Amino acid sequence: MAKGGGGGGGGGGGGPFSFSRKISRRRLKKLPEIQLQQPLLDNNGNSNAAAVASSAATTLKAKKKTAGSRLWMRFDRFGQSELFECEKSAIIKRVSIPARDLRILGPVFSQSSNILAREKAMVVNLEFIKAIVTAEEVLLVDPLCQEVLPFVDQLRQQLSNKNQLKSHEDGTMDGKEMHSSTGQWLPVPEAADGLQSELPFEFQVLEIALEVVCTFLDSSVANLERDAYPVLDELARNVSTKNLELVRSLKSNLTRLLARVQKVRDEIEHLLDDNEDMAQLYLTRKWNQNQQFEALMGPTDSNSIINVASNLRRLTSNMSASMITSNHSDDNDVEDLEMLLEAYFMQLDGTRNKILSVREYIDDTEDYVNIQLDNQRNELIQLQLTLTIASFAIVAETLVAGVFGMNIPCQLYDMEGIFGPFVGVTSTICFLLFLLLLGYARWKKLLGT
Repeated sequence: MAKGGGGGGGGGGGGPFSFSRKISRRRLKKLPEIQLQQPLLDNNGNSNAAAVASSAATTLKAKKKTAGSRLWMRFDRFGQSELFECEKSAIIKRVSIPARDLRILGPVFSQSSNILAREKAMVVNLEFIKAIVTAEEVLLVDPLCQEVLPFVDQLRQQLSNKNQLKSHEDGTMDGKEMHSSTGQWLPVPEAADGLQSELPFEFQVLEIALEVVCTFLDSSVANLERDAYPVLDELARNVSTKNLELVRSLKSNLTRLLARVQKVRDEIEHLLDDNEDMAQLYLTRKWNQNQQFEALMGPTDSNSIINVASNLRRLTSNMSASMITSNHSDDNDVEDLEMLLEAYFMQLDGTRNKILSVREYIDDTEDYVNIQLDNQRNELIQLQLTLTIASFAIVAETLVAGVFGMNIPCQLYDMEGIFGPFVGVTSTICFLLFLLLLGYARWKKLLGT
């Protein structure tokens, strides 16, 4: 078969055993973007995440899924969102991360916790929250899961509220003054003072993710505590197979929950121990520095100082609150992120202490049950020893009866009325032997008093 179809005008399909095959490339069908800029509201005006999920899932199921693509949701810094399907290669090109980072966000690492810093993005894998955060947007994996929906709602709500608050502050800052309720004009603080208190966009997303995860873990621990104490108290009162099975299931759930809390806590502790990793998470600062560098290096061909100044003025006018904050700090200043991580580290440490307290209560209950079982076992051993002593005394009397039951000539057989006194004396001697052995066992503290 010929390799090329352009030589000889049909050289590839002239022979009787040659086949011409047309190779058609499958073109990926782009699903229509579902705008979720405004959440569905119920009659009370509250956000209905379940309705959003059901409506989006119904629309997506109507379309044929592309092989290798996953469902993503994009949020910008203003709270606007869109739902789309995209392949791994497109995500890699979009956020400039290696392919192994996407494998971390896959189902294989569903129970792991990682916060990775890259050049232009931050990979967040905290329990069920799997997202890629940049200085301008956040890409969320599988946003329609029931566990992820609270994070989606809270992210949309907080970003939208901060955007509205910022717009309101920008409008009030223009006049530099504010009219009070008493009719007097009061001076308004400088805009930079208010902007410096706002975290960068990537840390806002990270804070919301940590808050949702910590809240979920706290609620799980609260449910575990609510179910644990009655079961343990019932086991202490009645040691049965059913109660032991309930405690075994409770202990396995406790171990899994402790491992999940420990993973998130260890990841935050790892970041707190390394200032360089925390500095790499300042994506807005790095983006701002790159913009400044491009503005300085752009007009180098014309050597125009005026163009440099104009670019810098344009760059400064477009800076957000988080950029202004990063400009006032050096590259190694990680105080904002350190305070944020320490707050949630302390919360996770408190959650871990709750789990450990429940586990200590389980251990104490198990020790109490073991003490009860040991006490019962000791009582059975004492009863067995008492019965053994009694059996020895009875066997001694039976031995005497067996000896006289043989056909051996003896003068006692010829005595009249000797049977009753002889049996009484023998039984008395055996009973005294029983009391003697029982007293010896008590003297040696083999039996309880």
